[in-house]
Amino acid sequence: MSVYPIILSQSALANRDSLTYPFEERGLQFGDGVYEVIRIYQGSYYLISEHVNRLFRSAEAIRIELPFSKQEITNLLHDLLIQNEMTSDGIVYLQATRGSAPRSHAFPADTPANVYAYIRDMPRKTEYLANGASTITLPDTRWMNCYIKSLNLLPNVLAKQEAQENEAYEAILEHEGKVTEGSSSNVFLVKGGKIYTHPATNSILHGCVRMRIEQFASDLDIAFIEQPFSAADIADADELFLSSSTSEVMPIIEVDGKEVADGLPGKITQKLQTAYEVDAGLVKQRV
Repeated sequence: MSVYPIILSQSALANRDSLTYPFEERGLQFGDGVYEVIRIYQGSYYLISEHVNRLFRSAEAIRIELPFSKQEITNLLHDLLIQNEMTSDGIVYLQATRGSAPRSHAFPADTPANVYAYIRDMPRKTEYLANGASTITLPDTRWMNCYIKSLNLLPNVLAKQEAQENEAYEAILEHEGKVTEGSSSNVFLVKGGKIYTHPATNSILHGCVRMRIEQFASDLDIAFIEQPFSAADIADADELFLSSSTSEVMPIIEVDGKEVADGLPGKITQKLQTAYEVDAGLVKQRV
């Protein structure tokens, strides 16, 4: 598809084919910015309010002043759907940086933020969703403010690459013996009919789908316990799954070459998948 981005920046130039910034751009040189990835199903956003709210929380955490209100950026994102004639499944990538200025570590004075967004197609990962995915475990080497959805993703990139080289879907990260999250997902363990996951501290990104899963669990009368678990606990897990805007509710059936339980997607995971699909308007409510 052709990409028609939206730009909110005094230093960016957009046309039908390109988006350019000065080379002294703080997102490029320092990773000095934040971002969001919002899922689109059949031409409509899913969890857009949650993502916009988190964008503002992340920007506030690193003291970037965004040049719009939440309602204004929401309206612009809806205009982006129309501009791109988007009717299929996809994502929007939305990024804000501290702006363009001569390179210096300290914040530049009187420099407006650079903000842009673009859409691209992304079909659902239906085969993995139905059959489950494999993962590996790696040390969590990231910084201690993971709750900020910042552009500083090098440790995540390296972890994802190692997973790919091991023919795994995702890397599960551990810190001081406890599972934090995946390289681009939140991770959940099911034991005795209860869901366990790392608390929403600075050590993880509080995912928008993660928040929705907590609500689904409440609606389904399934205990949702914010308590860290270890990689060793996975050996005795009844189920394991991960979540993100692009992975939805993804069953994990293998970790480090060993099957999780019977190596099949679990019943609680499948219930949460159904709840997600109903909530996202992908299927009708079953009665």
